[in-house]
Amino acid sequence: MLQKLSTQKHWQPYKGPFTITRIQPGDILEENEDFAFGPLSIIDHAVMKKGLTIKMHEHVNDEILSYVWHGKMHHKDSAGLEAPITPGHLMMMNAGQSFWHEEKVKNDQVEMLQIFVRPHATNLEPTIQFHEKPIRNRNWYLMVGPEGSQAPLKVRQEVYILDAHPKQGDQLDVPVYQGLQPFLYVLDGELTVGDVQIQKMEAVTDIEAPLPPITAVADTTVVLFFADMNAPVSMEGTISGKRAY
Repeated sequence: MLQKLSTQKHWQPYKGPFTITRIQPGDILEENEDFAFGPLSIIDHAVMKKGLTIKMHEHVNDEILSYVWHGKMHHKDSAGLEAPITPGHLMMMNAGQSFWHEEKVKNDQVEMLQIFVRPHATNLEPTIQFHEKPIRNRNWYLMVGPEGSQAPLKVRQEVYILDAHPKQGDQLDVPVYQGLQPFLYVLDGELTVGDVQIQKMEAVTDIEAPLPPITAVADTTVVLFFADMNAPVSMEGTISGKRAY
């Protein structure tokens, strides 16, 4: 049965020049004692104003995908890397035992997702990855997957992350990853999944059956997750390991 996560369940831990709408994927499930959807812990839907600096800070045991939908974020980290993060230019921080980073918005406002995954073990080796992908791809594009998968960015967990940007009227079949459960999030736009309407910042899942095809009601950006709901996880993450907010 389809289950929907509406915007009424989200909250905003930060407001102002740096505004975060915090999506807790586990809230989509009834009687779930955790806010996570398996190892998929938190989706921060962030809006960052021009001139904002998020000063150098540490993450431990968080796997973090930075997905910019609009604008340009300037990244600097403890590995000595500096890089712009833009639509189509993805960044995956595998924080492990310790990783520090700083982000700046120098020009236009940024709208983005920061996606937090709980790794399968504690205090792994820290690393960072980047990947250039097509912009506004109308079909599914695999961005992130477990080590050993064909995904260009690796997460140390049984999680896959895809995106698509269907135009109004487009219909897409939803892929299936055997043994993993889907979580489909609308970053922008509107679509229908079966007979359920999903708007911006809403999500849908079905933990008993594959998701039916989606139809874009308007031009839409959708991010699709697959997670092993029974995967072992580290609960020591700076953000991902929290048990309640």
